[in-house]
Amino acid sequence: MEKKNNTPTHDKNTPLRRTVTTECANLKVREAAEGEAPSRTITGYAILFNTPSAPLWSDDTEEAREVIDPSAITPDLLAASDIKFTMYHDRQLLLGRSNRGAGTLKYSIDERGVAFELELPDTPNGNEALELVRRGDIAGCSFAFTTRYWDRDCVAREVRQGQNCTLITYRVKVITGIHDFTLAADPAYPETSVEARELFEGNAHSTLAPSTNTHREQVAEMRRAAQHRLV
Repeated sequence: MEKKNNTPTHDKNTPLRRTVTTECANLKVREAAEGEAPSRTITGYAILFNTPSAPLWSDDTEEAREVIDPSAITPDLLAASDIKFTMYHDRQLLLGRSNRGAGTLKYSIDERGVAFELELPDTPNGNEALELVRRGDIAGCSFAFTTRYWDRDCVAREVRQGQNCTLITYRVKVITGIHDFTLAADPAYPETSVEARELFEGNAHSTLAPSTNTHREQVAEMRRAAQHRLV
């Protein structure tokens, strides 16, 4: 009987959706001026440049991290995107929106990353988000994006030997779409924000999105590619 080949194959031009979460030290409720009503505006960074993520995976032989290159985010990209601001990447928990540059979600790009400000709606979800940020229970932000992981023009890979294991860095240089900013409870990027991820494929510290076949294949492909050093 012919053995079936289960090795996943990918068109490198097909974008894959990824979620990056970071702990945002700047996530806060803006202070109201004296005599004004309490502020409902939250500010922070949804995306940080040149900031290593927490490990995508980490074991006795390898540790992989990811960084967002400043070249990956442009004003044109943001202006062409329909960005929902949510809680926990749940589209039902909508707090704001920037649809092709217009809407309640405001953002700007600086040397550190993509900053945002949003006046939270006077709704049950908005009130919950306001209280959780004010109390410090939510201290991070995340964003969902697409890129072509198998195209080295989009994602560069660097491999070097550390003291105890092989260190792998994926530098995302091209993002093809941004889909949401979200409030998240658990940090993945140490200096910004990310929600807890489901563990899979034996990667005890994986912070990739929940375990679907696509993401399983993505991690497997990333690990296979990491076996070969870049010239």
